Amino acid sequence: MAYFKLPEGVRDILPGECEKLDTLEAVLRKKFTGAGFRFVRSAGLEYYDTYACIESTVEQTKMFKMTDKDGRLIVLRPDMSLACARIAATKLHEKSAKLCYFTQIYDFSASGNSDREVMQAGVEVFGEDGALADAKAITFAVDCLRAVGLQKFIVDIGHVGFYKGLLEESGLSAAGAEEIRGYINAKDSVNTEIALKKYGANAKAQAAIMALPSLFGGAEVLAEAEKLTDNDLARSSLSHLQEVYAHLQKTGAAEYVSFDLGTVKSLSYYSGMVFTGLAEGVGAPVLSGGRYNGLCAQFGKDLPAVGFAVGLVRVLRALEG
Repeated sequence: MAYFKLPEGVRDILPGECEKLDTLEAVLRKKFTGAGFRFVRSAGLEYYDTYACIESTVEQTKMFKMTDKDGRLIVLRPDMSLACARIAATKLHEKSAKLCYFTQIYDFSASGNSDREVMQAGVEVFGEDGALADAKAITFAVDCLRAVGLQKFIVDIGHVGFYKGLLEESGLSAAGAEEIRGYINAKDSVNTEIALKKYGANAKAQAAIMALPSLFGGAEVLAEAEKLTDNDLARSSLSHLQEVYAHLQKTGAAEYVSFDLGTVKSLSYYSGMVFTGLAEGVGAPVLSGGRYNGLCAQFGKDLPAVGFAVGLVRVLRALEG
């Protein structure tokens, strides 16, 4: 092996790209501070037990792990929302906080053209709940993408409660629900149908879950989805999204928004609305976020929370595409 080569999935940032990233960060820094967010810098190393003992989106296989001198397992920072939640719950005395950051997270499982070292900018709002707070988060996400120069982008919105409601009707086990969630996110209708039958989901739930990948588009999608279920949780989730959309129409952000009820993020981590920013010319999201109300409580302080992260290198690719 040549001594000057880097591991797969990491790279050096050369002067030209570094200057562009600095400009991008300067724009976002001004947006963040102007909106009342305060910067934090979390530790780059954390105990593995932090992730093993709580419900998190981060799978064990995605973590860079090493052993500390005392024999305890430690990991390179794999997730920033979790770090901010830990800080808000254990080190801040306020009942509300607006935190922001520029940082790197590390994904051991990334392969191919994916980055193992991901440069992010993000914001997390603690202590605010409800449709208005969710709409504010989406509006600010749209404002940030516009501020950095993106023009052709869309923010897809969903709600984990809709899928959870369908699960309540289906009788699926937790393992079955998680397997099917993966197929739905991959838009894999064949394996979704096979798994639904394998796990014994009833016919009505099968039909509703099979329809998920097609439930994307404008606000009319919410009305279509409502016809598929009588479940209270699923219907209340759709009502919440309708309320969020009404607020977005007032802020002007609605023109950048679509709905995608077939994007089902982690059920153990996210508690409500979720959203993803997609830009022309980039094959992966430039922005991702959602509501995760139960996370802070696992650190001893129950705070509602919503936030999003922007992939800085992906934004640059979109701007140059």
